[in-house]
Parts: sequence; C-alpha cells; structure tokens
Amino acid sequence: MQYRRFGKTNLNLSIFSLGTMRCLASETVFNETLERAISLGINHLETARGYGKSEEFLGRFLQQQGLVAREKIYITTKLTPNPDAEKMSRWIDESLQKLQLNYIDCLAIHGVNTWEHLEWITKPNGCFLPLQRALDEGKINHLGFSTHGSLEVILAAMETGLFEFVNLHYYYFWRRNAPAIALASQKDMGIFIISPGDKGGLLYTPSALLTDLCAPFSPLALTYRFLLSDDRVTTLSTGASHPKEFKSILSLFEQNDKLSPEESQKLKELEEHLNRVLNTDKCSQCYQCLPCPETINIPEILRLRNLTIAYDLKNYGQYRYGMLENAGHWFPGNKGHRCTECGECLPRCPENLDIPKLLKDAHTRLKGTSRRRLWE
Repeated sequence: MQYRRFGKTNLNLSIFSLGTMRCLASETVFNETLERAISLGINHLETARGYGKSEEFLGRFLQQQGLVAREKIYITTKLTPNPDAEKMSRWIDESLQKLQLNYIDCLAIHGVNTWEHLEWITKPNGCFLPLQRALDEGKINHLGFSTHGSLEVILAAMETGLFEFVNLHYYYFWRRNAPAIALASQKDMGIFIISPGDKGGLLYTPSALLTDLCAPFSPLALTYRFLLSDDRVTTLSTGASHPKEFKSILSLFEQNDKLSPEESQKLKELEEHLNRVLNTDKCSQCYQCLPCPETINIPEILRLRNLTIAYDLKNYGQYRYGMLENAGHWFPGNKGHRCTECGECLPRCPENLDIPKLLKDAHTRLKGTSRRRLWE
C-alpha cells in the first residue's frame, strides 16, 4: 500500500480509504470487510452519523482490535450542518460515544450543499462554535467538509479557511469540480475523493461496451488510475460492500505514479469514442444553459445521456437520473420531462444543441424507476 500526506492535517493516509456505507448488510460482513481492508494496508476508515449503525459497528470493531490498532488507524466521521449549535455539540458527543473513542481524527461537516448550509457554519453563534470547542478540547483533531453542492458553494466553503480537508466528488466521467481540486491543493487541504466506483459510473459492474473499450484495463482500474495519477489527490474511497470486492483493485495499491503511455492512450481513445458517437449531440458540460426556469438539471441530464449513448452506461444513467426530484439538495434539479420548451437555454449554448429535444430523449432513455439511498 502507498501513502500520501493529507494536506495540512499532516496525516499519512493510504491511497485507498474504506467508506463504510455499503458494508452494513450485517455486523459480521462489516467486521470482515474492515479486517480485510486493514490487512491490505488501508489505514483510513470513514463513517457518518447518517450511515445507519455504521458508527456503532465501528466502535465495537475498534474495541475488539485494541488500542494498538487504534493508534494505526485514522477515523473520519461526518455530521450534517445544522443551525442549532447545541444540537451540533450533542451530536459530537453522541458520535464519540457510539465510536467508543476519546477523540476523532477527522470530522467532516457532511453535505455542505447549499448557501444556507454554509451560512449555518459561518454565521455568529453558528454550528462552527461547538466544532471549534471540540477542536480546542481534543475531541476532534482535524475539521473538513464533504459536499454534493455546486462548484460555487464548494469554492466559497474553501475560501472561509475553516477547513483542513475536503471530501469531494470528482471522477474521470465528471470533472466539473476540477477548480475545487486546484483550490484545495493551493490551500494545502487534504483531498478525499468519495464514491469513485459508485457515483463515478457504477464501475464495479460496468457495461460490456465500456469493458471492451478499456481493455486490457478494467474500467474501475483505469478511472482509479486517472485519479491517483494526480498527486494533489490524497486518497480514494473504495466503498467495498464485502471483502471480496478488494480483489479487483489489489494491483493498484502499489501504483503511486503518473499514467503510463498505455493508460494515457486508452483514456484518449475513450474521449475520441465519445466524440465520434455523439457527434453534434455531445454536451461538453459548460453549464451556460443554467439557470433553467423549470430548475431542470440540464448539464447533468445531458451528461448522463452522453454516457448512456457512448458507453452503454444505462444502469448508471437510470440510477442517477432516478435521484432527481427524490434526493433534495443532495442531488438537486428536476427531470427532463419538465421542459416547457421556453427556449431560454438555446442562445446560451455555445454548441447550438437542441436542448429541449435532447432532454426529452434523455428522459425516455433514463426514466426507469427511482432508487432508495443505500442507508435507507
């Protein structure tokens, strides 16, 4: 296993972390997955108050492992932003109790997704006060934030100077947050890429077409290498649901270098295939079509259409599309069938796309059925 410095926290984290949201089928599966992760050299475990019984399971697991193991393992837990400072203070103590710990290595404010969330943190008497107190008292060693928010909200949160690290969505198939990677690096913040195998394309179960296009690499391995070849990135979440899921990425644990010529060529071929198949219907994700009067998430819907047509990632497209109108600020915006063909977006599109037509087509392809979130 390779390790990297987690920004100004100065923690040396394994380049792969274990997020514990997906291994909650039973406490036995949870323990076996964590045992396997640690045996492979993973030293960073991530949980959250909102992940069902994850904090409780982790607390019992740590007690079973003993204090020596605790000193070698870094724990991150997450608490959602809240306007009630007293509630945040109580939540910190409840997480410590569930985890059976005297201190938490890293605490992330979970889901700084809106301007209101950021205001709750930064306003006088906001929820940052109990967090600062917990830092002063040694209950928390390092503070960061996770986010599913807009790029503008993310950059503003970084500019506050309150945070030492960020849990960020950024993948080969979705690079909107590239400026956030740059700013976090400039500010020496640790960068933890979350859900690259799941929200990055359901790459544990890729389409046959994408598998063929990526050969001899697997889609999961190639996109992980895209992320890890960037030395600004500290660690990736594996989100394994079972010990056997580590098998497909074992070869990556020692790869801590730049992309090989073969890997670079394969990524170039993926991009060329996308351009060739979509031709004049390709959305290049400039976001100039927003805002939409019907609050349709136009760029995301057209991105999912891109991936469905070019790489046959229909399952992924339906999974993400089904979250629109069902996940609130975690995945905001309306679906494509809400388009009234008002035409406001058309003159703003530098590619002259027929956006209403493409939205209708995307809805037909992706409407599927809505899915529950993993911890529900």
